[in-house]
Amino acid sequence: MISAIIVAAGKGTRMGANVDKLWLEVAGRPVVAHTWRQFNDAASIDEIILVVRDGMQPHFTELAQKYHFTKPFRLVAGGAERQDSVWNGLLVVSLRTEIVAIQDAARPCTTEELIAATIAAARETGAAVAAQPVTDTIKETADGKTISRTVDRSKLWSVQTPQTFRIEVIRRAISTAREKNLNLTDDTAACELIGQPVRLVKANAPNPKVTVPADLPFIESLLG
Repeated sequence: MISAIIVAAGKGTRMGANVDKLWLEVAGRPVVAHTWRQFNDAASIDEIILVVRDGMQPHFTELAQKYHFTKPFRLVAGGAERQDSVWNGLLVVSLRTEIVAIQDAARPCTTEELIAATIAAARETGAAVAAQPVTDTIKETADGKTISRTVDRSKLWSVQTPQTFRIEVIRRAISTAREKNLNLTDDTAACELIGQPVRLVKANAPNPKVTVPADLPFIESLLG
């Protein structure tokens, strides 16, 4: 069985005060509804766990009814940090789950092909992540004002979601981080902590995340 955990408990402070980016309307529906739809419609996904801010559960239930999401789903309250929210999601996946795909709710353009590709790679390697090679020239600075050196971009990839794992791998990885009192903002970093190889899966289509207001027109064009 393959489960998806959609992490929707964050506040997205870079979008601006009192703005919940997940509920901004883009291409006719809230951002989080687009993300949910991608996983609801993906043939490779059997169940969906949505990790939400406590008190928001009724809003997500209404969302499922409004947009006719039919795939089995569960709602669980998020934790203080993203890592805690992912852990809360892992605690409630089906006992039959073998593979879990962890997705940012603010990344609404993820394709079914990319979801399936990360699942296949995780089945082989134990862990996989959607990513794209860095194409811009990258500079390092020591003081935040002037360039110290040019970094070799041929070895650099920008990681995205889904980040997909065999269930026993990600549980052991995050459990280790928690035991060490580490707060990691990236699930694959927990795998690095235990020496677990992570397969890079190239995202061939744009897979942007809503972070700042300037992201919305591009994402609207993709979804439209």
